[in-house]
Amino acid sequence: MSHQSFGLLEKSYINVPGSFLLGKEFYVPLCSLPLCSAVVDVAIQDYVADVVSELIYHNKSLRSSEVTFVFPLGPHMAIYSFQACSEDAKIKAVLQDETQQLYRGSTGEGENFDYLQYEVTESGEVFACFLGSLSPGKEMVVTLRYVQELSRKPDGAAQFMLPSTMHPYKTHYTCNCRTGKLHYSLLLTASLQSPRGVADVQANCALTPLIYTAQDHSTAQVSLAGTPPNHHLELLVYYREPTAVSVVVEKGDPVATAGSLLGDSLVLVTLAPNIHDAKPGQCKSGEFIFVLDSTSLEHAQDPLLFLLKSLPLGCYFNIYCYGATPVGIYPQSVEYTQDNLNEAMQLISTTGSRLGDTDLLGTLRTIYSTPRPCGHARQLFIFMSELPPDTEAIAAEVCHHRNSHRCFSFCFSTDSVSLATALARETDGEAVYVSSDNVIVQVLKCLKQALKPVAEGVSLEWTLPSGLEVEVLGGTPQFIFQGQHIFLYAQIHGKEQDMKEASGVMTLHFNLDGQDVTHKIQFPLCPQGDGRMAGHHLAARHLLEKLLLPEVVRGSGDEPMQRAIEISLTSGIICPFTSYVGVRTSRRAPWYHGPLALLSPRQSFVPCKILLLRGSLTDTSCFPKTIWNPPRWHTAVQESRIAIKRLTNGIANLLQHGAHKEAPEQPPPSIFSLKYVDSTRFVLCSQIFGPWMNEAIAECRELVALQNVDGSWTLSSGLASVLQVEEAEIKGKMPGEVMEPSFWATVLAVTWLQRDNRRYHELCELLEAKAVTWLCSRDVSQLDKCLEASNTLLGSSVSPSVFRL
Repeated sequence: MSHQSFGLLEKSYINVPGSFLLGKEFYVPLCSLPLCSAVVDVAIQDYVADVVSELIYHNKSLRSSEVTFVFPLGPHMAIYSFQACSEDAKIKAVLQDETQQLYRGSTGEGENFDYLQYEVTESGEVFACFLGSLSPGKEMVVTLRYVQELSRKPDGAAQFMLPSTMHPYKTHYTCNCRTGKLHYSLLLTASLQSPRGVADVQANCALTPLIYTAQDHSTAQVSLAGTPPNHHLELLVYYREPTAVSVVVEKGDPVATAGSLLGDSLVLVTLAPNIHDAKPGQCKSGEFIFVLDSTSLEHAQDPLLFLLKSLPLGCYFNIYCYGATPVGIYPQSVEYTQDNLNEAMQLISTTGSRLGDTDLLGTLRTIYSTPRPCGHARQLFIFMSELPPDTEAIAAEVCHHRNSHRCFSFCFSTDSVSLATALARETDGEAVYVSSDNVIVQVLKCLKQALKPVAEGVSLEWTLPSGLEVEVLGGTPQFIFQGQHIFLYAQIHGKEQDMKEASGVMTLHFNLDGQDVTHKIQFPLCPQGDGRMAGHHLAARHLLEKLLLPEVVRGSGDEPMQRAIEISLTSGIICPFTSYVGVRTSRRAPWYHGPLALLSPRQSFVPCKILLLRGSLTDTSCFPKTIWNPPRWHTAVQESRIAIKRLTNGIANLLQHGAHKEAPEQPPPSIFSLKYVDSTRFVLCSQIFGPWMNEAIAECRELVALQNVDGSWTLSSGLASVLQVEEAEIKGKMPGEVMEPSFWATVLAVTWLQRDNRRYHELCELLEAKAVTWLCSRDVSQLDKCLEASNTLLGSSVSPSVFRL
């Protein structure tokens, strides 16, 4: 069963013969309660959104149902308010300190949401709150508020996607099969704001005309026109003068403590400089560090060969094989030269025998402690065959240094998928599941991405009136890679007498292709916005995830944890040291005026929490069921499994810790970057190649090993052996105009790689580019004659276009 939209889920209990054996009734499989109407108010401020939604559900069945509200959370989304109201009660989600919990039923007895793990095929993080029983014919009104960072499209547009919970067009009950019309109403209103001015709004559905609410077009409104579309709903907001830098000031909460995160004004900064493609033959910069698992060193030999040979001149590199002694091939990264590469290839073959148990954490700390070559962006390629110990500390260490590098992580087993994904996510890199037949192609794709131009030496300079200063939460990244857009949150400390007239200046400095680039933007200090504080809530989320929590995991004392708890409770953004609890307030009948009417309504607690659903692929169309089981038997098996699992775990705990001993110490809270990743889906998303790829690797491996770091090949007996041509014949067929034997040898090598319908293209694309660049830097006039001679010698028909940059 799939509940892609979630919303209000119904769980009805039924009596089954023999149910007393498990001590409870069985429930029928989950189903969604019909959504009657959705009212959504979206406030988009540059590239952040604050969403307030009111969802009304109706129980149209003839029996009471236990209902749970489930809302899927995106990677850049945070809930800060939730409540649900019915005729009988009002339930509000409240954050509590984990060390001083008001209610522990959500993690112990009572509703534990185990059934969601079995019934829902989707994986990911969800917000779930148990709302109790809903009587027949009654309504439940859910009010949900959340904030979200919006994607920035290449043309500068802010992209907003309406969650399917608020627009469940895929759910079977929502659509009339005859007319195609949805059975619920949707009222969507979007308020748009930017100091640069709102230029246009585009959508995949009908909208009302854009109405400007300010003369300078800095604010505008738009709404959904007509009936909701029978597909997903997307808004693209375009601003005037799309620039490399945008700045928005958001007013603090006047009720909050002055000097606190919520009490001070906040600056929302977006950095998206236009970085052009590198020119052909341009010297590349960068520091490339390859971190290998000693247990998979044998499998990493070929990928490492192709990676090292594909590196550009002008870069720096180093190789680490993490083990008991986290020492690199070199004490620190060295320049990419022929001598250094030859030495590294010799050393790596003898390194594996010197290593003991894996210690990725120690290796990373060693890398971070070494100086980075000036002007070279640091990028790590991490290979993991097994899950290393101290995963929380590893993720925290990488997060702590996220501004100074980028990680590309490759996992050979599903055990290390979550860690690999976390390392890539924290540094805006990429994680890939690899196997023996696709590892080289996958790592070379990542290397191609890593070789894109980068803005280096990034810094921000602030000019503010006297008495004010700015603190960038989490610091400024040292590099911005091509295609990246960076969100920063800066807190304004101090107080200015006349904020309405005051203004500030932010200047972005970076170096691109050896040229210093400066972007300066002036912004009013008069706070913008409608008081909904989307930026402050996202800044709290950023501060909790990227700064305070990793510091706690790294053992920085109690102060970061206490500050995290304080920020979480005041902002409404959950962290691992706080938890949700649903406070249920019973409502009295409006007609009752007896003696008890003067007493305060009765309050109780209901479970409410963030869940990590593991999902399942067995219920999807890719894996159709061939055996049908009655629903009650299917549910009975699930209930039995849950009960047996709890009983087994309880017995195991008693045997291990003793019946009267204290409970075992809880592990440290999981940092947000290590949230569950569905390893099955992760593996299925990876590219798979056939046996021909291994054959292609074996055929061209020797030729790749012979290439020099500048991209050329030397005319030698080794090259002749690969080409299967006598060395004397190669020398005899060399055109007389060629004065440099390496030129002829390089043309032959490229021609050999280009034969067989570009069979080696995915393996040798970067190698060929280096070779062609080297050839064109010599004497282009010789290329045509050399190609004609090499085609004749090798019996190929390679086109001259191969050698045109």
